[in-house]
Amino acid sequence: MELSNLEFTQLLALKSEVEAEIKRREFEEKSKAKKQIIELARTHGLSMEEVLGKISSTRKPVEVKYRHPSNPELTWTGRGRKPLWIQEWVNNGKTLGALEV
Repeated sequence: MELSNLEFTQLLALKSEVEAEIKRREFEEKSKAKKQIIELARTHGLSMEEVLGKISSTRKPVEVKYRHPSNPELTWTGRGRKPLWIQEWVNNGKTLGALEV
């Protein structure tokens, strides 16, 4: 097929057909690979959880390291930028260690 001999509308139609075929084949290839992976895992007596490892979508919250002595609602984990109250504390010559929980 000589592409230069096709009209513009024919090229657009061909492009659409090619894109649809690529999507179809991609789906087939992924399905085939998925079946092979599952079969290989079964052959070796592995569950999918064992193959993929423990998947956890929740993280444990970071524990508070510092707490304001007169206002216990003001806390800081020690990560990220220092809160203003921490910066003021240090600027007044006090130690960060005095705020440790």
